[in-house]
Amino acid sequence: MTELINETTLAEYEAFVQGHPKGNFAQSSYWAKQKSAWTWRAIACRGEDGAIKGTLSLLIRKMPGFGRAMMYASRGPVCDIDDYKTMDELFAKAKEIAKEFKAYVIKIDPDIPSSETAFTDYMTRYGFELKSGGEKFEAIQPRYVFRLYLNGRTEDELLASFHQKTRYNIRLAMRKGVKVEICGKEMVPEFGRLMLTTGVRDGFVTRQPEYFADMLDNLGEHARLYMAFIDEPQEDGTTKKKAIAGTLAIWYGDKVWYLYGASSNEDRNYMPNYLLQWEMIRWAVEKNCRVYDFRGVPGDVGEDHPLYGLVKFKRGFNGDYTEFVGEMDLVLDRLAYTAIEKSTALFKDARKAVYLIKNRGK
Repeated sequence: MTELINETTLAEYEAFVQGHPKGNFAQSSYWAKQKSAWTWRAIACRGEDGAIKGTLSLLIRKMPGFGRAMMYASRGPVCDIDDYKTMDELFAKAKEIAKEFKAYVIKIDPDIPSSETAFTDYMTRYGFELKSGGEKFEAIQPRYVFRLYLNGRTEDELLASFHQKTRYNIRLAMRKGVKVEICGKEMVPEFGRLMLTTGVRDGFVTRQPEYFADMLDNLGEHARLYMAFIDEPQEDGTTKKKAIAGTLAIWYGDKVWYLYGASSNEDRNYMPNYLLQWEMIRWAVEKNCRVYDFRGVPGDVGEDHPLYGLVKFKRGFNGDYTEFVGEMDLVLDRLAYTAIEKSTALFKDARKAVYLIKNRGK
């Protein structure tokens, strides 16, 4: 039996998603608040005992100029992945909602490793199409990540498990006087400035500072802004606190995710990014989490790849390289799907080109 979540059942929904091994912040009502331009619907499937046994959070957005909507279940569904009956019921309800909103597609990118071929076979039988790619971060959510399974280890045990160079750089940052602080919205403008620098340097479009401020409001205790500072000498002999890097992290259920990271072009010799990662891992330990998620990498690439440095950095924390099954589309209107997908891809390419030209040199 399926039902739509309402104010009466919202707390029960959140408790289930946070408590399930496949629970993800992107399936939460908190994240739905963050996506204010989207309409939110959440489905619950109950067992014979009346308890929730599966959920699916859907973000729905009208596509300008087409009169059709995209439905997106980021990192859903949340249920046992071999419980096909529950997934059948969740997707059947999702298709009912799709008719209401004139959706042309239902997109999902489940938190399920690619090695789970039985799940992929089920999704294909249901009608979902597996999209290729992910190496260039073209998917909505990263297909390839590094995950550190904490397994109840202490901070000392985790630190000892890191590669020797990673441990060295964490301690080097400390010796050089880098201080990491958990900050409020007062530091969002500075974080936004560093994000802009990082986006131009690495060739990606960044969010506006207001988006990060909203995240701290909408996720509350589930989000943290970490900033790394050094004391910069001034001409008059005093020092001034200078922000050189920052990260935004989310804690939800049994996981902490490293969501956004930014750093200046200067002062990288202070190794602030290593210390920031360590502080976020410490948060995961504090919350008794099972997983610390480093998020996206372009795949398990070789040294000749332009983003190999990113892979090498995350690999140094001795996490597990994870490939998810990837983005899957249940196409409900083939003509609209083809037109909108092509238009969206062209728009993203054009926006990125304009963004980099506009901001280069800032």
